[in-house]
Amino acid sequence: MNRTELDEVIKSIKPADRQAIIQAKARQAQLAKPPGSLGGLEEMSVRIAGMTGQVINRIGKGCVAVFCADNGVAAEGVASAPQSVTRAQTINFTRRLTGVGALAKSYDSELLIVDVGVKDKIPAELYDTVPLRDTSKIIDRRLRPQGETDNIAAGPAMTQGEVLQAIAAGLEMADAVHRAGFSILGVGEMGIGNTTTSAALLSAVTGLDAGETVGRGGGVNDEGFARKKEIVDEVSAEFRKSGGIMASPLQAQPEEMLAALARMGGFDICAMTGAYLGAAACRMPVVIDGYISAAAALAAHVLAPAAADYMIASHQSYEKGYMIAVEALGLKPFLSLDMRLGEGSGCPIAFSIIRGACDVMADMATFEEAAINDDYLEEIRSEKKYQR
Repeated sequence: MNRTELDEVIKSIKPADRQAIIQAKARQAQLAKPPGSLGGLEEMSVRIAGMTGQVINRIGKGCVAVFCADNGVAAEGVASAPQSVTRAQTINFTRRLTGVGALAKSYDSELLIVDVGVKDKIPAELYDTVPLRDTSKIIDRRLRPQGETDNIAAGPAMTQGEVLQAIAAGLEMADAVHRAGFSILGVGEMGIGNTTTSAALLSAVTGLDAGETVGRGGGVNDEGFARKKEIVDEVSAEFRKSGGIMASPLQAQPEEMLAALARMGGFDICAMTGAYLGAAACRMPVVIDGYISAAAALAAHVLAPAAADYMIASHQSYEKGYMIAVEALGLKPFLSLDMRLGEGSGCPIAFSIIRGACDVMADMATFEEAAINDDYLEEIRSEKKYQR
């Protein structure tokens, strides 16, 4: 993919359908229930209508795309786990033995596992090249023979060309999920060191220091935590100072966002960014998982502001910085489970709730159909506190 091709994708992303949103709100007002009594489920069904352009929607089986890659910054001791875990879990995803694997089975969801930069060698027989042809295989979209990115503490993580290649991989996976007939996409990841790269990106885009954006990830010790914050502050401040991104928070231009991804991102984050863009281009709902997933969502939003219209925040990650990214997207998570696993683990749970929200819109009777006179609700409808 080149920059012109990416620009074409970005131009193809249209805002949510406002007329469908108006019609969906009108139908919610007609359903046989007190106004606002189903809370966030009502809001969800209205948002889905804006995404698809249809008031009545059915959410069938969902698919979680899990992008796997290692990050050179792990050499700085900023992670609690060795990089060998990335390889092990990438393989375990195909066996459905991980957290997201177990949840995907429980909630009847599919997984699409993509290697965009795992450092340690994976047996060749576990790879495939065609997405979703065999979901027990790993899709090979490795960008480098050695897998991992360069160490952001020492210089750029990757080249601009590699950023575009990784984004293209994400776009391809979103398109494959859409073409396969899935109703909804979830975006997850696996990569040792990627809470550091995510925090650096978030600090660069927002102007916030590491004290606001850096958490302990998988549970790094005090020494590693201190080094992690030091790297995030140094890299993000140096990038902003050099003019790589606008000093005004969240006013980055696409060119600046691509530069930030090259300087301090990861192959996983770039591919996830592409997946969000691809879902929006297909008008397909896409679910944000945890912190890394949210950082990539923010990158996609900077590249194409309307892309956020198609994003749904699943659970409030325990990881510091998550809410900063999600609030910058204008979203709010609807689950609070103190989760911080990543992998896309929040997505299968979210799929089921989103499905229920749409089924209420489709299957619940209106007051007229239920033969109920709704005049008694006029006072409630006039009270703003009951309106959503």
